Amino acid sequence: MAGKIIEVSNLTKKFKGFVALNDVSFSVGGGEVFALLGPNGAGKSTLIKILITLLAATSGKALVDGLDVARRASDVRHLIGYVPQQISVDGTLTAYENLMLFARLYDVPPRERKKRIKDTLDFLDLGDHANALVRTFSGGMIRKMEAGQAMLHRPKVLFLDEPTIGLDPVARQNVWKHLLELRQTMGTTIFFSTHQMDEADSVSDRVAVMNNGKLIAIGTSAELKAKTGKADATLEDAFIYLTGNSIRESENFRDIKRTRQTEKRLG
Repeated sequence: MAGKIIEVSNLTKKFKGFVALNDVSFSVGGGEVFALLGPNGAGKSTLIKILITLLAATSGKALVDGLDVARRASDVRHLIGYVPQQISVDGTLTAYENLMLFARLYDVPPRERKKRIKDTLDFLDLGDHANALVRTFSGGMIRKMEAGQAMLHRPKVLFLDEPTIGLDPVARQNVWKHLLELRQTMGTTIFFSTHQMDEADSVSDRVAVMNNGKLIAIGTSAELKAKTGKADATLEDAFIYLTGNSIRESENFRDIKRTRQTEKRLG
């Protein structure tokens, strides 16, 4: 890993007295795959929204590639890509048209747009579907399209919120195959939140665990498992040991409803 690409110092966010983030500090190395785990309401989404400049912190500081996300928001947005949990592609447009729209939004030079779109589609194994309407795509193809949109301007950091939610194991593996190839070929740092323990365990260099707005543990998957004192501990064992509950137990009705709606739209 080449230096620190994300630096978070004493980050706090309050909403009318409710503390969503409580004095959070950590850093992420360049080219690292960094997973964020935590029960619903732990502060994961709030943290990501601050890092991608969509939400202002109450106090503390966050830097992306040395740029303050609060003071240099416009510059930070040009350095990052973001794949939200909600659908971000237009089903009435073709794959090519969706990517062209994002190429314009990200100010990709006009002379480079067609080639960069073609290269992106080929990289994602979607070249044969360039002129197909995205509404005909499978869930895995849609998720790859969204990653393609976010990487068109060649970001230094790619933020993903539940990147494989609603996907079957084969589609999930395929999406990560391309994300890890992106990291390898372009050196892109990947910062993602997930509820999939096996996902965090298998693809991340380090894992951060949040609970009640605090960062309670950070390290490699092996280091977190070792905290349990069990020789055969899983990452889920470590999560339960550190937070006192499982992700499933922490879900409330609204979270379940939103997740199922997302899964339905992804197919």
